[in-house]
Amino acid sequence: MWRCVLGSIVLFCVSFAGSGVVMAATDSVYVEHEWLAKNLGNKAVVVIDMTADDVQYMRYHIPGAVRISYRDIVMQRKDKVSVRLPDSQLLKVLGQAGIQPTRHVVIYDDMGGLNAGRLFWELERIGHKKVSVLRGGLVQWVLAGHKVDNQAVKSTPVQYQSAGEGVDNEADLAAVKAASEKGTATLLDVRSQEEYVGHPKYPRSGHIPGAKWAPWEDNVDFENGFVPKAAEQLLNKLSAIGVKDKDAPLIVYCRSGHRASQSYLTLRDLGFETVRLYDASMAEYSRQPALPLVKGMSEK
Repeated sequence: MWRCVLGSIVLFCVSFAGSGVVMAATDSVYVEHEWLAKNLGNKAVVVIDMTADDVQYMRYHIPGAVRISYRDIVMQRKDKVSVRLPDSQLLKVLGQAGIQPTRHVVIYDDMGGLNAGRLFWELERIGHKKVSVLRGGLVQWVLAGHKVDNQAVKSTPVQYQSAGEGVDNEADLAAVKAASEKGTATLLDVRSQEEYVGHPKYPRSGHIPGAKWAPWEDNVDFENGFVPKAAEQLLNKLSAIGVKDKDAPLIVYCRSGHRASQSYLTLRDLGFETVRLYDASMAEYSRQPALPLVKGMSEK
């Protein structure tokens, strides 16, 4: 298969040899339900179900979809902060799901990309070249009238060996401190307004100094099939808080890195090239008594 690259987004240009299925050229991180319906039998494509829980998967899922849950790709440190798995463990999870570096991974959930965004971030981080998220996920799939299945899929385990250079898309505490103190990157807090503003009775609440409020829920049109909101609308909201340059570095954070993963997905689809996720997020930052927190709504 040939491929051309724009930034770190792969543009699928021609058909997989022998598959008889043409990959639609796109600069989006998403694929449409019509495309996936035509490619379910394509052995070069592996579909990953990341819906809310295992019960939902057993109720119904996209035919042939392999189950990976959110909890399969995160762990708790000794300080109870939730973070990503070490790479060696992540590669085992991918291998158990039958994922190989050459396969096009299509991820979906039923939460507007909340879980799918996390695996998308991980796969970009380790350099997996062909990864997409199903626009609207399982909700849009069902609304479109496509078939579903309730038979668990047993994948054939493989050994996943990273085949490319990963994307520098992870921020640590030091990078966040530098962004806050020196302006090396724009911080985006994607939590609720209540969390961002903080509570007067809780001294370790509020947001990181300089962080702009950009709640993840604003990225999704929940009333119309859980699809992403229109790009123009999303870009206008970002512009209103001063986020305009798609080449300028951004760091997204929430409480545990979960919600921020969805915002990472959204920003990547909008064409922002230098986005990093603060994985440990406020669960780590708020435990550092020497680091400041701000209460109230910051000025633009």
